[in-house]
Amino acid sequence: MSTTSTIVTAGDRTTRRSRRRVEPIYYLFLLPSLVLFTLAITVPGVIGIFFSFTDSIGIGDWSFNGLTNYIALFSDPAILQSYLFTFGFSIATVIVVNVVAFLLAVGLTSQIRFKTGLRTIFVIPMVISGIIIAYVFNFLFSNSVPAAGTALGIPWLETSLLANPDLAWVAIVIVTAWQAIPGTMLIYIAGLLAVPGDVYEAASIDGATKRQQLFRITLPLVAGYVVINVILGFKGFLNAYDIIVGLTNGGPGTSTRSIAMTIIAGFNGGDYAYQMANATIFFIVAILISLLQLSLTRGRNAL
Repeated sequence: MSTTSTIVTAGDRTTRRSRRRVEPIYYLFLLPSLVLFTLAITVPGVIGIFFSFTDSIGIGDWSFNGLTNYIALFSDPAILQSYLFTFGFSIATVIVVNVVAFLLAVGLTSQIRFKTGLRTIFVIPMVISGIIIAYVFNFLFSNSVPAAGTALGIPWLETSLLANPDLAWVAIVIVTAWQAIPGTMLIYIAGLLAVPGDVYEAASIDGATKRQQLFRITLPLVAGYVVINVILGFKGFLNAYDIIVGLTNGGPGTSTRSIAMTIIAGFNGGDYAYQMANATIFFIVAILISLLQLSLTRGRNAL
């Protein structure tokens, strides 16, 4: 009996070693990416966090000032305004993008003609640079839309939305959504195509209408895709920069200045350490959102 136990133990040890062993060639392939990531992202990030505790302007002498920059952030109306705008804009855009993308995905996976060609057309905005899209829509909002508003007798459209502090964010949401919808739509299409057709056939036999199938079958089965699109979209919109620059450049005034724009403007204006503290807070917020994403998508095998 002891001999048998010895053989089993030896076999278990051999199995554990074989499972733990990693071929050195994998580390060789990993090393260049690890070095580049460390030099390009990790090291600058650590240096930036270090200088957030100083009074540095980016060059020249500096000295430590502790948590002064961080304390000042929470009483700075410009910083608070940028966070308020960014989060509000992100939430509004996430809702618009996911609703429109889901409806388009449902339509483009149904039995309609030319759906392959339509998918190609709807994906085009995804491959165009954001700054180019912003300049094109800037012209439309500044010229074409006011002309159409004047011709139709709609007073609030007779002037550019981009010049209205209360409505400029609407234009930014429209343009950002226009570019983001295709990518979200493709994810929803993948989710809809993964739903077994037998489920719909059984529901039809039981007398379920198309509306009932949508809300009681389709939506529950693609819930994992909804969660992923919402979290990824929200994280992406928090970093909004190029489209806002091309449309309003943060105006009118600072009503549409995002967090990213505030940080970059501070770097260019000599507030290096102060905006590094802002960037550090923003980084922590992004980490918390990433942890939320992991907790919500853990155990889901939708993708």
